[in-house]
Formats: sequence, structure tokens, C-alpha cells
Amino acid sequence: MELEKDIFKRTELLLGNDAMQRIAAKRVIIFGVGGVGSWCAESLVRSGIRHLTIVDFDRVCITNINRQLMATTKTVGKMKVDVLRERLLEINPNAEITALEMIYNRENANFFQLETYDYIIDAIDSLEDKTHLIQTATRTPAVFFSSMGAALKMSTAKIQVAEFWKVQGCPLARALRSKLKKSGVFPAKKFLCVFSEEVLTNKGETLPDEARTNGSLVHITAIFGFTIAGLVMEDIFKIIE
Repeated sequence: MELEKDIFKRTELLLGNDAMQRIAAKRVIIFGVGGVGSWCAESLVRSGIRHLTIVDFDRVCITNINRQLMATTKTVGKMKVDVLRERLLEINPNAEITALEMIYNRENANFFQLETYDYIIDAIDSLEDKTHLIQTATRTPAVFFSSMGAALKMSTAKIQVAEFWKVQGCPLARALRSKLKKSGVFPAKKFLCVFSEEVLTNKGETLPDEARTNGSLVHITAIFGFTIAGLVMEDIFKIIE
């Protein structure tokens, strides 16, 4: 514990010892550790979160290197959660990092026992799975935060935080609201989202055999992730003020 005391000395100077103890006790789960989720995880662990579960089924791809924390030429082909867990434990060896090589969906939702977490973070891309996570997570006592689309953006000044139903200009948020309305199963409580109204167009070419993807930049995905981590920290600190 003396090691942690040294690691988080600057954080404790700002927030105080009581806050650090509360931060260390919180349980957080992040769904999706790509461009947004990986930076969110890093920020949380560097801020004192000790109990973190990271969920992702994918392997590091060479095209991830431009925007994902743990993606390097040396980690290509490795499971994202395994590489990220290794890095997070290098930051704080005393942290409890659970890496799940899984994808969240309707069929396995109960496996994650969402009701046991204090914070649930959504950083997944699949519209179907994201919709179900919103429906499920908002019915737990946990505080839920969600990332909207971070691709096709360049301006950091346009990144914002708003309640889900008040998010404007984001195609993903619009698609999610439409899907929720069609399903008739709405979020059980309000939740905050990180988003940007900016929507650029791809200027590069996609090869004929490539799946349609959108371009993205690390300073945007990282700020999305850092902003969600900041919301978690602000919420914890607000409780003890």
C-alpha cells in the first residue's frame, strides 16, 4: 500500500485522503476497450480506481495503432483486454484488473452481474448490443455513462457532455433513440453521454473488399475516453463533498 501512496500522492493532494479511499473502493466495468474505452481505463487506473473489469472480444489490429492505447506494432494479434490489463498493472500492480475476452449481448447479459458495479461504462460500437446495454444498465443501481460516435471528427472544441435524450447532431445517438422507441423499452433513468456534433466525411479511399469504416483520430477518441473517466471521478468526489 505504500507504493500506492506514492503513486497517487499528487491526486491525494488535490482530492484528500477520504476521496482516495472512496475511489479505491469503487467497482467499474468498461464495455469495449478500443479507441475510447482503452484511454478511459488508463485514466481511471491512474486516478486511483483499483477494481476494474474490461470487456472486449477483439484482437489488436494494425489499423488500431493510430488511436488505441495498447495498440503497437508489438501487440498486433494479441487480445486487447490482455494487453491492456498488462499495461494497467504496470501502472498500479495492486489494482484488481479483470479482463474478459467477451462481447456483451442480449444472450450473455446476465453473466456480467451489472448490479454489482458502481459504474458501468459503454464504449461499444454495435448498435444492437449498445441498445441492450443501455436498457439493462439503467435498471441497476450503478451510474451509467455512454460514449456516442467518436469517428469522423477533428475538433476537440466540439466535444460535449449531455443527457442522452439531449444529445444533438450525432448519428449514433439518433439511431439509438430510434431503436429504443421501436423496441418500446426505454432507459430506466437518465444518463450522461460524451458526443460531438461534428460529422466530417471520409476523404481517403476504401478498397473494394474492405468493410465500410469511418476514419478517426487519437486526440478525439482519447478525449472521449478521458471525459468519461472524468465524469466518474467528478461523481465520486461529488458524493463526499
